[in-house]
Formats: sequence, C-alpha cells, structure tokens
Amino acid sequence: MKLNLIKKYPLLLTLMTILVFLFSDKQSYSNDAPLQIDIMGGRVQAMPIAVSFFSVDEDLINLKLKEQIPNLISKNLVDSGLFMLLDRNAYMQKPSQLINIPPKFRDWRIIDAQALITGNIEKKDDSKIKVNVQLWDVYGERRMFGISLSSKIKSWRRISHIISDKIYERLTGEEGYFDTRIVYVAESGKQKNKIKRLAIMDQDGANHKYLTSGKSLVLTPRFSPNQQKITFFSYSGINRGLKPSVYIYDLLSGKTEILGEFNGMSFAPRFSPDGKELIMSLAQNGATNIYIMDLETKNISQLTYGRSIDTSPSFSPDGKNIIFNSDRSGGQHLYVMNRNGKNIKRVSFGRGSYATPVWSPRGDYIAFTKFTRGRFFIGLMHPDGSSERLIAEGYLTEGPTWAPGGRVLSFFRQTPQEDGDMRTRLFVIDITGNRERELMTPGDASDPAWSPKN
Repeated sequence: MKLNLIKKYPLLLTLMTILVFLFSDKQSYSNDAPLQIDIMGGRVQAMPIAVSFFSVDEDLINLKLKEQIPNLISKNLVDSGLFMLLDRNAYMQKPSQLINIPPKFRDWRIIDAQALITGNIEKKDDSKIKVNVQLWDVYGERRMFGISLSSKIKSWRRISHIISDKIYERLTGEEGYFDTRIVYVAESGKQKNKIKRLAIMDQDGANHKYLTSGKSLVLTPRFSPNQQKITFFSYSGINRGLKPSVYIYDLLSGKTEILGEFNGMSFAPRFSPDGKELIMSLAQNGATNIYIMDLETKNISQLTYGRSIDTSPSFSPDGKNIIFNSDRSGGQHLYVMNRNGKNIKRVSFGRGSYATPVWSPRGDYIAFTKFTRGRFFIGLMHPDGSSERLIAEGYLTEGPTWAPGGRVLSFFRQTPQEDGDMRTRLFVIDITGNRERELMTPGDASDPAWSPKN
C-alpha cells in the first residue's frame, strides 16, 4: 500500500508542550521511490529500519535518555510486526554525525535500511528536555518529517510513544496506537476464590497501577471515548459491599458511581462512541435483554425483547448499529441491529458458539470469541458476516479488544496448570494472525480493554 501524506494532528497534553513540524525536500514525492508496506496481506514483510542512538547535551549524558528513547521507539515499531530493527553494530555513522544535517544515505543503503530515524535531546532546564527527531527515506534520499517535543524529563516514555505513533502513521498511513493504555482485570488467588480488581497500564505494560482494592469482584471494564472514565460490572459475595450492577470509575477523582437501581442484574456495559450513553444487558425474570442508558438523564430504553439471552452489545464506530450475541436461534450467534433495536439480522452462521463481539474502530471488522470442537478461538468477520477467519486459539481464549487504528487486538487466554489451577494472561496479535505475543502483567490478567487515542 503506497504511503499517504501524513496529516497534522493537534495534541493537548498536561505538562507537555508539543511542536510538530512536517516538511519535505523540494523534490516532489511522486518523483521519489516510495516506501511501501503491504499491511493487509496474509503475510507481512517487515521493513528494515535503522534507529540511531540520539545525541544529547553534556548535562544529560548520565540520564541514559540517548539510549532509552530510541530503544523504546524501536521496541514499539518492532512489536507492531511491520518493522525490523537493523543491528546497531553495523551503523557506519555515529549519533554526533547526524545532528542537523542529512545522513550519508549511501552508508545506510549498504546495510539495507529503508528508513532511518535520528534525533538529539536538548536540556531546557533542570526538569525539562526537548527531543528532536527526524525520519529519513534512505533510498529516496529525503527527509520525510521532523518532530520536536518539549516535556518534563520524567515523561520521556510518553514522548517516545508519541514519536512512535507519528513514525508509524507516516510509514504505514494508519493511526498509531503506542500512546494508549489498557485497563484489565488483575487476578490473584486460587481459581475457586479469585480476587479480581481493576488495573491500568500503558499499552506496553509500563506505569502499572491498581484502581480497586479487590474487596468486590470486577468484570468487563471498558474505556469512555475521552479515556477519563471506565465502566465495569461488579458484584460481591456476602457482606462484601457493592451489589451486582454496572458502575463507572472516574480516573481523575478515583470515585466509583453506581448506574441506578435495576430490578435484576445489569452487566456487559460499553460506552457509545460519543460517550453520552451506555449500552448494557439486564437480566430479569429469566430473560436477558439489551438496554441503553442516557448518562445525563439516567433514562433507560429497552432495545431487545423476549425470553432469549441477548448480551455483549457493541456499537459501530458511527453509533448507528449494534452487534450483540444471542441464543434466540437455539445456538449462540451474532446479530446486528439498528441503534433503536430495529432490523435485527443474524450475521454468524458457522459451526459452534459465538460471543463477545466488538466492532473495530475502522468499522471494517467484527472481532469475536468462538467455541467449536472443544477449542476457543479469536475470530474476525466483516459486519455482514462474510469472510470469517480465526486468528488465535487456546484452551480458554476470549475477550478481544481493539487498539486504535483497527489493526491490532488484545485478548486473554487461560491455560490449565499441573496443580489444577489456571494461568490467565493477556496477549496481543494483529489482524493477519501474525506475531502473537504476551503482554506482561504482574500477575494473572483477563478482560482487557484498549483505550482510544489521546
């Protein structure tokens, strides 16, 4: 897929001032040999890239930023599965030879680098730095873009993620997802008496933090579109406190709010794309149906009716349609309906049971969990049910969640242990089914939810 020209994205960050400048050489893009990455095929050929260590002001040498920032940028890009980092021992130019001047492109072509990332770090004051990064097209012999970020030193990881996003977007034409977070259910204890609490971390596992104490069990956390709130289902044992219902956790205040009193158990909550409504399931009198709540007025509207189990609703990106799973046809399958509950259509017809559907941010895929022939799978299909394919499997593999951009997913997998207990971990995989990797957490982890972009 040919690269598109990068667009400018304004970013507003607390304690961070960002100046992004995009520019090209006088030579027209159309006359350059374009970089190309086929990111939609079944097999991905990783692009070889070089990421030089950065040069730094003398006062910053002891902070190791000259290695930490380029190393994190490299890790982000390599983990995407689209890029291959070339051995730095083969680099023929030193960081100090790459400050404010074009590189010697021939030296980088010799090692087959298609793209080169260089940078330098300046000291602003005792607590702030300015990071300048350049992306170069080695074979086109041109500068593709430059970016300067000013921030507190302690925010160097955030700087690295933002730079990674910009490089990823420039080289692939797709939205980056490195400057994001994942909320999940942290599990501890034996299988029969699990403690489950909310936890949040950067998408690479850094800056890990527990949000709830574990006194009440929590399930299915989901981010609001503005990332400031998390909705989740919680219930407790006898004398544990919270009643089984849907709650909202405010990340700024740390406060938890229950969403009304229902005659029944509400669960599987998810925000609408505009963040003004919450869609959920409500179990009453032996039936489970789907409802929408207006978060300002707390008014609730029923969307599905009957004695079947309708659950796991998820909005399309434009908010006009809803995917959910139901046993109304006998087996457990996926259905799409209008946001008002009308025009319900079944979209899954394969063998086995389908669950936990979630619409991709681009609207082109539905991710789901499938159980068939004694195995669990993560699968994809188009919204009309066509082109179903399975991309991950395991003993208990479920709960897909999309990264921004719609190319990468996370999910969790349980595996039995020799002592009879279960080990539960988070994983990341791309839509081709390639480069599955574990997302490291302090302990067992389930029910991941990826945040939107900042």
